[in-house]
Amino acid sequence: MKRTIPTTLCLFIAVLLAPTADLYAINSNAGTSAFPFLKINPGARAVAMGGAFTGLADDEMAVYYNPAGLVQLEGKRFMVEYHSYIADINNGMIGVVLPMSLDRTIAFHINYLNYGDFIETDEAGNVLGEFSGSDMTFGVSYSMRIKPTILIGATGKFIYENLQDYSATGGAIDLGAKWVSDRNRYHAGIAIQNLGAQFSSLGEEKDNLPLTIRAGGAIRPRGLDLIASLDVALPTDNDPFVAVGLEYFKLDPVYLRLGWNSFGTNYRSEGSDDKWAGLSVGFGFDLWHTQLSYAFSPAADLGDMHRITWQGSFK
Repeated sequence: MKRTIPTTLCLFIAVLLAPTADLYAINSNAGTSAFPFLKINPGARAVAMGGAFTGLADDEMAVYYNPAGLVQLEGKRFMVEYHSYIADINNGMIGVVLPMSLDRTIAFHINYLNYGDFIETDEAGNVLGEFSGSDMTFGVSYSMRIKPTILIGATGKFIYENLQDYSATGGAIDLGAKWVSDRNRYHAGIAIQNLGAQFSSLGEEKDNLPLTIRAGGAIRPRGLDLIASLDVALPTDNDPFVAVGLEYFKLDPVYLRLGWNSFGTNYRSEGSDDKWAGLSVGFGFDLWHTQLSYAFSPAADLGDMHRITWQGSFK
């Protein structure tokens, strides 16, 4: 009996690729990359700040945005995240950061995306059963301080994708460098993400990975209890985009965050009057030696996204 692709699966593919393409002015390279889930920004704090985190990269989520920043962290640390994505898709991350010395740090993380369940039918519409799919990365990061103000880092990732009876694999490296002033008021960084290849694919042809170059900076203005950050990203499979973010910490142990990412406008369909796509808000609060954070980011016609992250030290 011949199997057909269910309508729900087609819808899922369109939704998953939506962040890679403007729904009414599609970039010629949009949707051409393998493993598009690699471009989903993690971390409630970073996302609430619009994803403008390449230069700042001062918490555990540096494993994604800029691994050079990991060496700034003190002690053994952990991160756990849950992300309620669009169309009943969810993803998350879990990881640990372990200092090797004052100037060297190693980290391990697992990032997953769960597509949920799909109903499988044949050409006549007869139900054959259910199937599901998922994506996953296993990452190892290394960061070192080569000068008091200059940090470098790298993350190696093994990528696995599964859909029904099919699977795909790949490998990638993220490279990062960061400069931070001696009083920690100014930060600047650059990162190259997903430099690698697809080892095997779901179909007959292998695709390129979503290679992206990111650069950013952050500042703690004198006399103000906030951090302002800015990122510029150059993806090979879409147009460049800009992200800006703010974190207000006057209310310590409570933190308020606001951000905007120009990439979010891609979620709007033609004629949409949604003005909030690309905006993100969130908050965090310290809990013993950890911090619990939440981020909300509307995706216009595709729905809303919610993230919860718990991260901190093992003390």
